[in-house]
Amino acid sequence: MISININKALHGSAGVMNLQVNLDIKKGDFVALSGLSGSGKTTLLRILAGLETADGIIKIDNELWLDEKFSLAIQKRQIGFVFQDYALFDNMSVEQNLLYVNKDKTLCNKLLELTELKELAKRMPKSLSGGQKQRVSLCRAMMNRPKLLLLDEPLSALDPYMRTKLQNEILTLHKEFQTTTIMVSHDPSEIYRLSNRVIVLEQGKVINDGLAKDVLLKTSGSQKFSFEGELIDIVKTDVIYIAIISIASQLVEVVLCEDEAKELKIGQKVRVGTKAFAPTISQEF
Repeated sequence: MISININKALHGSAGVMNLQVNLDIKKGDFVALSGLSGSGKTTLLRILAGLETADGIIKIDNELWLDEKFSLAIQKRQIGFVFQDYALFDNMSVEQNLLYVNKDKTLCNKLLELTELKELAKRMPKSLSGGQKQRVSLCRAMMNRPKLLLLDEPLSALDPYMRTKLQNEILTLHKEFQTTTIMVSHDPSEIYRLSNRVIVLEQGKVINDGLAKDVLLKTSGSQKFSFEGELIDIVKTDVIYIAIISIASQLVEVVLCEDEAKELKIGQKVRVGTKAFAPTISQEF
């Protein structure tokens, strides 16, 4: 069990804010942290890792990591931390990067086999692709058999195919080592696929906490699907209007009547849904 009750003043996206988080996380959970940039997600990970200070209490399995008088040293926290930028030692081979953390050769070989890196063990990081480097980072984070694995958008720079492949490997490592994992992500499909719990932060506060399907799927009534997007254009064609909406990396066209077109403004957030397979569009406030 991880108990977190912390408070820290931050300069967020909308000015000074307080990061106030009071959570209990079960051992073995895979928790996704979501929310707008500047809401405090990465800062929370850094506080858990001991890379930043905060007021409050952090306990893991009844071991005190933080209180008003004490902060456990980073190297004693049994944490694996995977950043966006790989953070590998360029002068060490793949194998050496792992063994630098822990001299356990058996564990090193097991991790390399699980992530299909065994054939690359003697290679240097500069000769690896982005996906291969991130797999090495994941393996290195697992070399001390962490109680807590922290992932700060580790797949954000990868292409969709490699993202999916590494999502599978993250899940494999999470289950194999029964590690409690907390991951920062902005990708709904990634969050849905990996996590059993989603925590949404806004201006330093938890505004939603639940199962991925409850937090991410926002259909209601007879709706068959519902997506959020940005209205980027409205095109008049003969007697109809067509809304062009950006949803993730896709553009979607939705037919509007004249009254609907007049109510919408370019650049605003909208929700695209369907009832009985007839798409509808509504404003997001």
